[in-house]
Amino acid sequence: MELVSVDVGEEKVVEGQPGQAFLASARDVDRVIEASFSSGAGSALLYAANLPAAFFDLSSGEAGEILHKLRLYRIRLAVVCPPGSVSYSSRFGEMMAEERRGAWFGAFETRDAALEWIGSPP
Repeated sequence: MELVSVDVGEEKVVEGQPGQAFLASARDVDRVIEASFSSGAGSALLYAANLPAAFFDLSSGEAGEILHKLRLYRIRLAVVCPPGSVSYSSRFGEMMAEERRGAWFGAFETRDAALEWIGSPP
């Protein structure tokens, strides 16, 4: 699977494909960074299936590693997680509550909600 470049207002975004695996582990986040740089995107929109399953278990460290590296390169990440599509660890929920105050990461039930967040100023 390759990421595709889409325009959201004046913002360029790289987007994954729903239901398809993309990142096997946090080490693969470089693929998102490369796609973002090559298309001039400042944000990435991924679907739950595009991420390693361990991403949603905060104790694995996958989410922390991925989010840290994306922040270093100033790439915002929106993840589409329809209800019932993933099982979050209790600590992941705590992290999400903290992230709602920032502008670098968000999880959304729909693509439209994710795109709305990406289109809003950080």
